[in-house]
Amino acid sequence: MRNVIFNKILINKYNTEGPRYTSYPTAANFHSEFLINRYLSAVDSSNKDLVPRELSLYIHIPFCNSICYYCACNKVITKNKEKATEYLHYLQQEIDTKGRLFDNDRRVMQLHFGGGTPTFLSDAQIKQLMDVIRRNFNLSKSESRDYAIEVDPRTVTRERLRALSAMGFNRISFGVQDFNPETQKAVNRIQDESMIFSLVEDAKEVGFQSVSVDLIYGLPFQTPDTFTRTMERIVELAPDRVSVFNYAHLPERFKPQRRINQQDLPLPADKLKIYQNTIKQLTDAGYVFIGMDHFALPQDALSKAQGQRKLNRNFQGYTTHADCDLISFGVSAISYMDDCYTQNCYDIAAYIELVRQGSLPITKGLCLVPDDQIRREVIMQLICHFAVDKTKFEEKYEIEFDHYFQAELSLLEPMRNDGLLELKPENISITNKGRLLARVVCMVFDKYLSAKNHGGFSKVI
Repeated sequence: MRNVIFNKILINKYNTEGPRYTSYPTAANFHSEFLINRYLSAVDSSNKDLVPRELSLYIHIPFCNSICYYCACNKVITKNKEKATEYLHYLQQEIDTKGRLFDNDRRVMQLHFGGGTPTFLSDAQIKQLMDVIRRNFNLSKSESRDYAIEVDPRTVTRERLRALSAMGFNRISFGVQDFNPETQKAVNRIQDESMIFSLVEDAKEVGFQSVSVDLIYGLPFQTPDTFTRTMERIVELAPDRVSVFNYAHLPERFKPQRRINQQDLPLPADKLKIYQNTIKQLTDAGYVFIGMDHFALPQDALSKAQGQRKLNRNFQGYTTHADCDLISFGVSAISYMDDCYTQNCYDIAAYIELVRQGSLPITKGLCLVPDDQIRREVIMQLICHFAVDKTKFEEKYEIEFDHYFQAELSLLEPMRNDGLLELKPENISITNKGRLLARVVCMVFDKYLSAKNHGGFSKVI
């Protein structure tokens, strides 16, 4: 299962800042001059496909009971459950408004509740929200559907997990971050290891097809030894998927991170060793390196989708069902369909006011020109499948690939010389040595990157 090779020399050479490519162009390129009519036109165009295009829905719940100091998400910290009541009222109104725009024969194959903490809501509130979604959209009952919810383990019990499964969720993601008590205390995320083990076992028993855990490396007081022990326990836990995210310390941008002391963070060399050990432990245990920070067991739908070249990457990370249009609801939520990205307003008060007025709460967007679409597909193929079939691009877009990307192919030559990729007449393929640096390869095809806007992103590793 060793489908990735960790080469410290090459990582140090190429470990620059760059986009995570949850979209192309990235959200940093969305603009406020975007017109709502352009969104409506994109919806109309996507409805007209002769074969109804399937849908993916994302619901953003921004509330959390307590602050995690590492967090960079759009969230509201409160213990007052009534805070969510007004937001849910207008969230449901947005679902009603958008639901009327889409043909009912379009099946929802993906559904994702993210945040914040979706399980900040009560079971009754989640069920009510699911009922509104079901009233407006054609929810699939297929075994291949992917209905996921992100969970703070401190907010659920076995009974809650059973209730979520009964509502239709079949995939669940637990935020673990680290089992080390010193690290948990430093980031204000204290949760008992035995509780995680019990909840993962419960989730499997009550019917969830796939259980994921999220970890973060680069947090305070982590060392190669402490995180190795955490990963040993994760391997024993045996979740279907594991995400290991790179903590980016940006206290000037994210206020909660100011409570983390810079001197408590692992040194760059130790942080790199932590990730190296993690990759070895997971791949030795049989996990497939999906890409960037995602690992999955071979039998998981994510691994199968990659093997079938149906893997997708969007604002929820790596996902299955690549051909779905993405419709998103709630503050800051991003949608993609036809040739348009749109983003809802970031502020809750502004969001509520727009929905109250009967408007769509879209405040930013971007329409892709043909060059954007070509580059988007190249980047998505590279970051999802580590290869690009030039022949298929030439047939689909009526271009001569080597001529169209003459400058980019020249920039890839040093990477080829370093063994990160192979350049052949028929394809580009990233080697096992280059898979950890796939973002760097993708950046070559990103026309929006320049010396001026190259920064502001997280490190590749």
